[in-house]
Amino acid sequence: MIGYPTKKNPSSKAIKQTTSKRGMSLEEDLNMTNQYYRAMDRAVIHKKPTPVQVVSVDYPMRSKARITEAYYRTPSTTDYNGVYRGRAIDFEAKDNQLKSNFPLSKIHSHQLAHLQQVAKHGAIAFVIVRFTTLDESYLIFIDQLMGFIQSHTRKSIPYAWFSEFAHRIDSGYTPPLDYLKVLDICCFKGEM
Repeated sequence: MIGYPTKKNPSSKAIKQTTSKRGMSLEEDLNMTNQYYRAMDRAVIHKKPTPVQVVSVDYPMRSKARITEAYYRTPSTTDYNGVYRGRAIDFEAKDNQLKSNFPLSKIHSHQLAHLQQVAKHGAIAFVIVRFTTLDESYLIFIDQLMGFIQSHTRKSIPYAWFSEFAHRIDSGYTPPLDYLKVLDICCFKGEM
């Protein structure tokens, strides 16, 4: 039933709208953000596909083919890479359900080694961590992350460390997660 401005329907309940992004994953936000960056010609950044080897496929009909067995060919490096303002960009994205810390076990050693290697060759390398329960996202450059890992014996990074040392990323509608704003400030000194 449509409720007209002059007539109220007593049986209808008001629908409460919220700007919260419940149900949106970090990956979805980053994919939409990167699509926006490409459309606005700001950067060219893509999600890297995970290399999978298909072993078995069930073909009941050609239109209903279904992969029944597959395995990862090689461990993937990081989630995203591309180019921004003439510099290579490479980063990993991690959702985190915990409020008080981020477990370092979520980042694999081969991913850390890859980020260090691309940074050594001039790329901007970082990790984006979202504390989903707090709806906060942070960007940590690989040198910051490695500095923490090398100077602590902890198996997790406390939330307080993120709020003090990492770079909080603004959330919005367009783009959903404007991480290039952090890169402009930290890597390009705000020059446009």
